[in-house]
Amino acid sequence: MLRSRYCLCVLCAAVALALAAVFLAAPPSATAQDKPADAKKKLSFIDDIAPIFKENCFACHDGKKKKGGLDMTTYEAMRKPGNTFEDCITDKNPAESGLVERLKLAKAHAKRMPPPKESPEPLPKEKIALIEQWITEGAECDVDKKGDLLKELRARWKPPAPPAVYPRPALVNSLAFTPDNAKVVVSGHHELTVWNVESAKLEKRIYTRAERAYAMLFLPDGKLAVAGGRPGQEGDVCIYDIDGGKPADVGGVAVSDGVNDKAVLLSRLVATEDSILCLTASADGKKLAAGGCDRLVRVWDLSGGYAAAKMDTPIENHADWVLAVALAPDGKHLFTSSRDKTAKVYDLTTRESVQTFGDHQQPVYGVAVKGDGKLGYSVGEDGQLRTWNVIIDGKGEGKQVRNVGAHGKAALKLVMNPKQPLLGTCGADNTAKVWNADSGAAVATLGGHTDQVFAVAFSPDGTLVASGSYNGEVKLWKLADPKMPLKAFNATPGAEK
Repeated sequence: MLRSRYCLCVLCAAVALALAAVFLAAPPSATAQDKPADAKKKLSFIDDIAPIFKENCFACHDGKKKKGGLDMTTYEAMRKPGNTFEDCITDKNPAESGLVERLKLAKAHAKRMPPPKESPEPLPKEKIALIEQWITEGAECDVDKKGDLLKELRARWKPPAPPAVYPRPALVNSLAFTPDNAKVVVSGHHELTVWNVESAKLEKRIYTRAERAYAMLFLPDGKLAVAGGRPGQEGDVCIYDIDGGKPADVGGVAVSDGVNDKAVLLSRLVATEDSILCLTASADGKKLAAGGCDRLVRVWDLSGGYAAAKMDTPIENHADWVLAVALAPDGKHLFTSSRDKTAKVYDLTTRESVQTFGDHQQPVYGVAVKGDGKLGYSVGEDGQLRTWNVIIDGKGEGKQVRNVGAHGKAALKLVMNPKQPLLGTCGADNTAKVWNADSGAAVATLGGHTDQVFAVAFSPDGTLVASGSYNGEVKLWKLADPKMPLKAFNATPGAEK
């Protein structure tokens, strides 16, 4: 489900240079992988060595797994005796360091590090040479010896500028209409792109720290909340003013810095160790909830403003990734769905799980709740759109009301129309669809996509629907006449049609 790609096109080199110049405030970070060993310059542990350990060692030697008794996620733990690497690091003597010895074992040797089963190829010689040089220099640490190296590396990481012209299609993970229904914001690679609905033209590019935006929604004050991250690296929830700051003009397109410009990036509510995948907000915008790969759901009170946002104790109610969240109209019940094959209802007041719906028996990718809070809806890997009774204050059966074969393959997203009793779904069968939320009857099939459809969204006035696919295609539809798209374009910068 979480694939990645971009679409080949050709523009002048001047545009590429201009776009890069806009983002010089946050240049790509240089890591040990990019640097040759330099005997004349003393190496930095955090800049040159820790990134190698992170990419090749932390998966097995973190604070939880500690294979061989070795935790490498802090310098202090790494140097602690008692692990199976005898003299793991011997200062100024790489030849006597167990770590180097393991790194240099034969390719197929069972004790070679990284293990042959995990990494068929040994660590490249140039990286081993860097580690040896660092040990020769005394194996010193230039950050807090007790500090979490993952957090330190994340804090130091600088996002790259998005490509001026993408070499491959940009997967559309999420999209959202602006509050005036006039524009649609689409996820890109380290950026958000803003498109005019009437002309289908690119109007703005907003640079982001997150590589991917998995979910987005506009809050009542017109600010945009976005959940995303870098898979396996970090995740965040950010609040943007897409009209803020002083964007540069690059080839007729406005370009804003959503990483460093505080007039654009209003708040980064949380930073986690892996991607955040879903978002929901209360109708008044005072409550925001998000779930992700760490299995947690976080809920914020935004009533005091974004800078003063208060996060409740994270909710751990699922055994796997949280893929979708939806707040009930009463603001007290939170609907969630997960890769653990369940949808659930959680009471935010009592902090208790009050219902588990497990009829999908496969990963559940989307969840929604009816306006009166009495019915829940969910879709998943089984391609079914299921409707079920909600248990409220201990009342109700909590059983399935109906199930509809929504998509021929996995149904990947589920959204509720803000003005009409309609549901929108999209799936791996290259379609988006609209359903009557009361009867479960099919209203429209939005076809014409040539790849899996990962995103679907209704406009705030309820009259339009947008769908976005794996190969960058975006289609805009009028619900009153859904036979043909109102507009269709590729949301990959440089590949607009």
